[in-house]
Amino acid sequence: MARPRSVSDEQIVEAARAVFLERGVGATTAEIARRAGVAEGTLFTRYATKADLFEAAVGLRDVAPWRDDLPGRVGMGEVRGHLEHVARRVLEDAARVLPRLTLMLSQGHAPDHNPLLRRIGDPLRRDLGALAAYLRAEMGLGRVRSQDPEVAALALLGALTQHVHRELLAGAEGEGDSPCFSSPLAPTDPDRFVSALLDLLWPGLAP
Repeated sequence: MARPRSVSDEQIVEAARAVFLERGVGATTAEIARRAGVAEGTLFTRYATKADLFEAAVGLRDVAPWRDDLPGRVGMGEVRGHLEHVARRVLEDAARVLPRLTLMLSQGHAPDHNPLLRRIGDPLRRDLGALAAYLRAEMGLGRVRSQDPEVAALALLGALTQHVHRELLAGAEGEGDSPCFSSPLAPTDPDRFVSALLDLLWPGLAP
């Protein structure tokens, strides 16, 4: 019978998150192992590379299950409803991941050739590809007006990520002395934002 793990994967990820937040992407696996209370070799039996551990710490491995669901929605139900569902999930994922990622990347300096940063690349590229593929398929069925699906997907995702960035800045108001961290706008309810955003975009997508 296998011995139970004394330190869980969740505890290792929490330790990695804390170290990356303190040290940035330059943090070493040795530092993470010490914080987690395990041998460095144990990290690599759970996570093959430092990049895998970083993705888990940021939360990139837990995002966008909607990407797998989109192909099954083609030709089914209401397209606008599907887009609203995607938009809400994107907001939830971005609100969780972006603050961590921004703080981790702001600590220390990492050269452009850092393989960890190359591995992450643009976190939105897979979201963009999945959404564009869905829109292209719906255009083929005549359920969405024929146009550039990549531009349509970028318009939706770009507005959503910009909203999350603005909300982060609004949340920082009053936490520092610099006026650049203040926002003249109050935080917006996510459902209200998604509904209003689709009110703007849908007329250009409706068949």
